[in-house]
Amino acid sequence: MHTEPFKKTRWQELVEDTYAEAFRSLYARVLVTARDQKWLLAACQKATGHASSTILCDCEAGIEAILDGKTSGQETPDGRIGAILQFHVPRFRKDRVEHLERVLLARLSQNILTCPTTRLFNALDTDPFFKLGRKIAFFGDGHQFRSQMFGHKGWTIPTLGGEFFLSRRFGYADGIMGGNLWFLGRTEEAAIEAADRAAQAADSASDVITTFPGGVAASASKAGSKYKFLIASTFAEYCPTLKEKLGPQSRVPDGVRSIMEIIVNGSSLEAVAKATYAAIDAALDVDGLVRISAGNYGGRLGKSFVYLHPDKHPATT
Repeated sequence: MHTEPFKKTRWQELVEDTYAEAFRSLYARVLVTARDQKWLLAACQKATGHASSTILCDCEAGIEAILDGKTSGQETPDGRIGAILQFHVPRFRKDRVEHLERVLLARLSQNILTCPTTRLFNALDTDPFFKLGRKIAFFGDGHQFRSQMFGHKGWTIPTLGGEFFLSRRFGYADGIMGGNLWFLGRTEEAAIEAADRAAQAADSASDVITTFPGGVAASASKAGSKYKFLIASTFAEYCPTLKEKLGPQSRVPDGVRSIMEIIVNGSSLEAVAKATYAAIDAALDVDGLVRISAGNYGGRLGKSFVYLHPDKHPATT
């Protein structure tokens, strides 16, 4: 994977021989287009807001890619600038299908329909699917109508701004949530720089999203808590400021002052693994980076493992 001796050496020195414990999800993928970047990003940021972690958010969501609309491989149905969005819910939820539909109904109707100049297209051609177009179209109060535009069957809703078009059907499929990397730095600056570089590299990979603010989380969590009403809590053993208090229980290496995390969700384990390796590669030469690791719970959270050393990961060998 690496041709530069420096990076090969850094990989061996810095990257812990461990795995990120991800888990299966149910996800949807949609394409939003708009007149220009301002309105596109306004819609996408609202639609994916408050969706960092499934711990207390209704889903995990993010922008997979921005498309210029016309360049080969970046075409959109109407030739305008567009963005691919992903929405994930854990597969272990008993009501996962119904819950994902509720998530999409709320987020797409309240944040895409309402944004000036937007259109909404399905970007996951699967069966099963949700008949979301019809449900959102009820906003038309009887004036909505079936239509076919830009090669897509859909609904047109009259609005004060003109007309809003969206696809009839929106597919959903199995995906992966919870791929992650930890960046242990001698300083906060080193940890943040490494995580930021990694998040940008992951965002440039195909079929994945990062979900936390700026792609980086400063609050890696563990499953469970001393409080019965919480399903997750701070991973105390990895908090640098608790190193002295916890003594032998602390897992923070000497000299580490800050640990930052990135989370990667995607369409498949292979997609998440490829993004993980791109993220590691991007962070290797950050000055002050002590170690790259990942969160896992011995298989108690999920059975989808992303091994940090590519030769041990079956999806990339």
